[in-house]
Amino acid sequence: MRKYLLIILAIVSVLACNPRKKKKKTKSGPVNRFMTYHNTLFNSNEALVAELENRDKAHVDNFYDPYISVYTTEDELNNPQTATSGNQNNSDDSEAPMGFRGGRSGDGKLANNNASGGTKGATILQITEAKAIKAITKYSVLVNGVEKNKKIFDAYILLAKARMYQGKHLESLDALGYLFNTMDKDKRLPLAYIYRAANYTKLREYYRADEIFKELEENPKIKLKKEHLRILKVYQADNFLKWGKKELAAEVLEEAFTYNKNRKTKSRIAYLRGQILAGLNKKEDARESFAAAYKYANSYEFEVKSQIEIAKTFDGKADSYDEAMAYLAKIAKKGTYASRKNELYYASGIVATSAEKDSIADSFFRKALKEKQSDPQIRGLTYSEIAKKYFAKDDYLTAGVFYDSALAVMTYRPEKERLTSLTANIKKLSKNYYIVKKNDSILNLAKMSDSEQRDYFAKYIDKIKAKEAVEELEKKKAERSKGFDNADYNANSIFANNSSDANSFQNFGITGGSTFYFANANNIPRGENAFRQTWGSRTLMDNWRYSARTTTVEEMKNEALGLANAPDPRRLEPEFYMEQIPTSKVELAKLKKDRDTASLGMGRMYESYFGNTKLATKTLFDLVDNKPEEETDLMALYNIFIFNYEKNPTEAEKAKQLILEKYPYTSYAEFVKNPKSKDFNKSTADVEKLYADAYKLYETEKFAESSAIIDKAIEDNPKDALVPKFYLLNAYNSGKNAGKEIMILQLEQIVLNYAKTPEGLKAKELLKYLKSDVKLELTDDTGNVISNTPQPATPTNEEEARMKEEIKMKEGSSIPSQTSGPGIPGGSDQQMEPAQQRKTRTKK
Repeated sequence: MRKYLLIILAIVSVLACNPRKKKKKTKSGPVNRFMTYHNTLFNSNEALVAELENRDKAHVDNFYDPYISVYTTEDELNNPQTATSGNQNNSDDSEAPMGFRGGRSGDGKLANNNASGGTKGATILQITEAKAIKAITKYSVLVNGVEKNKKIFDAYILLAKARMYQGKHLESLDALGYLFNTMDKDKRLPLAYIYRAANYTKLREYYRADEIFKELEENPKIKLKKEHLRILKVYQADNFLKWGKKELAAEVLEEAFTYNKNRKTKSRIAYLRGQILAGLNKKEDARESFAAAYKYANSYEFEVKSQIEIAKTFDGKADSYDEAMAYLAKIAKKGTYASRKNELYYASGIVATSAEKDSIADSFFRKALKEKQSDPQIRGLTYSEIAKKYFAKDDYLTAGVFYDSALAVMTYRPEKERLTSLTANIKKLSKNYYIVKKNDSILNLAKMSDSEQRDYFAKYIDKIKAKEAVEELEKKKAERSKGFDNADYNANSIFANNSSDANSFQNFGITGGSTFYFANANNIPRGENAFRQTWGSRTLMDNWRYSARTTTVEEMKNEALGLANAPDPRRLEPEFYMEQIPTSKVELAKLKKDRDTASLGMGRMYESYFGNTKLATKTLFDLVDNKPEEETDLMALYNIFIFNYEKNPTEAEKAKQLILEKYPYTSYAEFVKNPKSKDFNKSTADVEKLYADAYKLYETEKFAESSAIIDKAIEDNPKDALVPKFYLLNAYNSGKNAGKEIMILQLEQIVLNYAKTPEGLKAKELLKYLKSDVKLELTDDTGNVISNTPQPATPTNEEEARMKEEIKMKEGSSIPSQTSGPGIPGGSDQQMEPAQQRKTRTKK
């Protein structure tokens, strides 16, 4: 036995002393895989899961964007370095800006960039990234270019997803590239290709993403599992949608809906598909998709928003109005939707509007406003729908009030910006509208005889008496409701012998009943009525006692028409009104001129602000029929021609013939004969010299002298081709001399009067720049205002260079031949410049 042991020991000694190089042993066994997962990768995965849960909880859907996202873990990140939470679910897409690059260094090791260092102050995704890199660095087993540790695949997927969620798409692609190079035979590789395509989509390389999706679907060697298809179809649809291929996106979403079994995901897929189909005007299919979204929704908000979208797909001609309204009424009765009843009333109003039942729609919108607000944007849209009704009836002041209310509560920025611009335009238009209405009323009264005026005001006084009688009756009723009428012995009166009297407001504090005011339900309506009588309708705000009393729409209209809201002691005497009617020819002429100028501005605004060529044309033809001054008449006809010569040749031809008949020797006549000619408008040498002189004074910073020449030139030559250029140069003078605000006002006038000329386009460009910071206050070191003087606006060097180019000599003339449209004399939203109000001279 000892003999054999000695032999074995000798053999072992010889082998141990053998000089051959030992073969390196790999660590690719199950123990190494176990250590990889439980030491580092597990923590990395847990960090990612925690981040996705946080994003999902923090996610707030914006149902007013064109499209919602399917996953609630992939909201856009403003800063991938500091963002810690987002809004979308499932480990997939994020439309975030690209971060800093990461990759593999020259020696083949993974470059960490900023994730592998200390994690102090790092975000959750950065921790995920750091731990994934640590697992790769510590446990990767690369033999002959092949990764032997299967768990490293999971590490790289985690790393790619963490980087993708941070918006670091190129670094994410770099991590995925390692898998394609070292684990090309792994069965899980399709998942890596899906995330590669998702990153390409976010980099807006839609064609490359589409090629990957095609390869995954069409290559018979690639076996896609169901969990792969669930993710693939969502990302493929997202790629088609962002690529602009909406029909294909809708088709792929239908497949995604089938593959995904999670109720929340199915609901979001169906809602997104409905939005796409509604945008393609496929209302029937969109309705079915929104109905599926409602069926699988996992929140009351999502259910109600689905119902609103279903209501928007209602077709007044093809669908049953009664069935649709009955369905919404049934939904609204459900107790689960009590807090969102206002939204369902809004949906009912949308259906009624589509069915052209305006009065019913209006009643539902007003019912929605009375309910408790659940979504500020829906409240704003409700106000907006009511405003549209008034706007369609030309009641601009009331429409503007409702649009202002909409703006006060809306949260969706694009719609808010659109309404901001719309309300500003409505206010300008309504100002002119009420000037026309007011002056027309005064001029009509001035034409009446004394007896006719007396009869007219007698009827007006009867209306005042009837209105005041109703108000007095309401006041007495309110007084009786407070218990101060001796003849009133109902349960609410202090004189009533009622056992609940101890609980009334008058006995507040007396023993024997509740001393809490709101314990008695009868006190509340009486208190509300008393408050309204004393203070009016008030908004809850600081210092509400000292704020101005609220103004009704009717009072605003009366103010616009010049009617006093405060009762006058002589209001019931016809002579009180008759004395105020102007009789002087000068006053009446001024009223007529102001009325015609405002009407001209209205016609222009209908076209330039709202694109309503039909109403603009009607307004301007009505102005022409009203026989305005020659200058205003010519401007009205010219604008009719400009608005219609491409859209409505018949109306343009009528305006053209009137211009040729009334003003045959003007540049307007030359223009209407050949509107497409670039040389239709010519100027005289004298006017060209005036322009050159004015510009030279501008160059030498003699702005007042330059403006004086311009005013005189426009007064003497209001129909010359250079009038638009004079106005633009005068605006530059104002910017240098009077300040930015004055320059802006003059530029706005140029845009309104000469919108399609080079000067109008230039003015529009300048306005965009100047309006970016209109108000400027100078302050000292402590922040106190030291000057409120408007700062002069100085044209840029490029602008001055352009003006100098236009002033170059050409064949002995101070001004080159002009190619702009004819000068349209004066006029603003309401009032023309004084130089334009004078009578023009027709060339003979």
